Amino acid sequence: MVGARLKQIEAQLVGLRADVQDLSVLVIQLIKRDNIMATDLTGLTASVSRNTTVIGSALALIQGISAQLAAAGTDPAALAALKSSLDNQDDALAAAVAANTPAAPTTT
Repeated sequence: MVGARLKQIEAQLVGLRADVQDLSVLVIQLIKRDNIMATDLTGLTASVSRNTTVIGSALALIQGISAQLAAAGTDPAALAALKSSLDNQDDALAAAVAANTPAAPTTT
């Protein structure tokens, strides 16, 4: 009777060991996924930060243009200087956008 009970307990322990091994594999997979998600989140956070900075810069530029227009009033020389300045900023902005825009993926 005791021998039969020990065999039954041993069989249960073998089953539990297999279950623990299966759980260990699942935990390792979850840790790997968590690390991937953490990396993705870090990249996303950096992208949001860069976009926020770019948006802030664009707003400052637009608000600056409005103030410069108001300051130039109707003075032709001041307006010509402002136009020249804006043209230079347009060129710099276009170059920055072109330099930092990834190429469109090609479909085959």
